[in-house]
Amino acid sequence: MRMMLRALMDTEKSNKAIENGQMQKMMDALTDQLKPEAAYYSPHAGKRSCIMIFDMKESSQLPPIVEMLFQTMGAEVEIQPVMNREELHKGLAAIA
Repeated sequence: MRMMLRALMDTEKSNKAIENGQMQKMMDALTDQLKPEAAYYSPHAGKRSCIMIFDMKESSQLPPIVEMLFQTMGAEVEIQPVMNREELHKGLAAIA
């Protein structure tokens, strides 16, 4: 299932992670793990953030994903199902 992950990173923890090189390593590991179809990085709500769109095959993938962000970045994490345009059309057709 296509999922959207949004992580808002604690400024103090992410500052330290940048200084000691952990941020790049953690983001690379997360990208390697999720193989996102899209990934974006920006300020959001006054914090560093990332958004990744990826395929979650099973819910057991959730703990390793969020724990990496919690422990390394002190992140607030949201994960929710999302659709692309084709999937929306298919869903709407099923209603009719």
